[in-house]
Amino acid sequence: MKIFDAHCDVLYKLWGNEHLSFYNDKDLHVTYEQLQMTGAKVQCFAIFVPNDVPYGAKFQAALKMVDLFYSRVINPYDQMVHIQTRQDLLNLKEDEIGAILSLEGVDAIEGNVLYYKTLLRLGVRSVGLTWNDANLAADGILEERGAGLTSFGKELVELNNEYHIWTDVSHLSERACWQVLELAKKPLATHSNVKSLCNHPRNLTNEQIKMLIQQNGRIGLTFVPQFLRNDENASISDLLRHLDFVCRLGGEDYVGFGSDFDGIDVMTKGLENYRCYENLINQLLNYYTVNQVNKFLFENLASDFLS
Repeated sequence: MKIFDAHCDVLYKLWGNEHLSFYNDKDLHVTYEQLQMTGAKVQCFAIFVPNDVPYGAKFQAALKMVDLFYSRVINPYDQMVHIQTRQDLLNLKEDEIGAILSLEGVDAIEGNVLYYKTLLRLGVRSVGLTWNDANLAADGILEERGAGLTSFGKELVELNNEYHIWTDVSHLSERACWQVLELAKKPLATHSNVKSLCNHPRNLTNEQIKMLIQQNGRIGLTFVPQFLRNDENASISDLLRHLDFVCRLGGEDYVGFGSDFDGIDVMTKGLENYRCYENLINQLLNYYTVNQVNKFLFENLASDFLS
């Protein structure tokens, strides 16, 4: 079965350790070998510049991750294809794997719209305005102030609309999330779960999920244990509880997966790396039809990409 995963942090890992190999390094949750063997069709690769990189060096760090995307993820492997347009996605051959660039937090552009447009022109097709903290665009979900979008943040959402790309709400404060849901033509939560099942700040309320569905947005359920249950003893059955809940809210045609592989250290049992998508598929087929499983794994996200 084809898989479209909305979020991983491989580029951050490669940026932090030049000795890692994307081919089959055991220290990576997502590798070329695993993608090839597991039915991967599209993987989103996030550019994430951590807080300890100072202003004046953040954009250079982002550009370095773009370079790593080309030099260590795309170029060495004939079957890896950089996806920048909907036609690129539709033209993928049976044995090819599409790779999409995303941006997790616009701190990387250092308040410069030209830097932002540069990243979009380099292929970024999904943008989360913040990580967990506040920045020039908005407050993140862990910022105590809980404010919404700034004028600069609204300008960036409008640029996303102009480029027809996803605006990711996963890390936004609740107020900023609601504003994005009102302003964005293509809202998406790349890696969030259901707050009423697991009361973590990064999860979405029922009302937010319903609004995403109403706005024809998409939800990528994530494999992060702390987002699946209120302790770290999560398993695939917990992920299925969140999936079933979103479906009961009307989300069968809007929900997919965003693993957050390589962005987490504690793993959900049975979902320790990309090969474990096979475990998830087997469990899904116990409860859903083949058509439904295809939607969850691939079609729901693919159908919304640059549509």
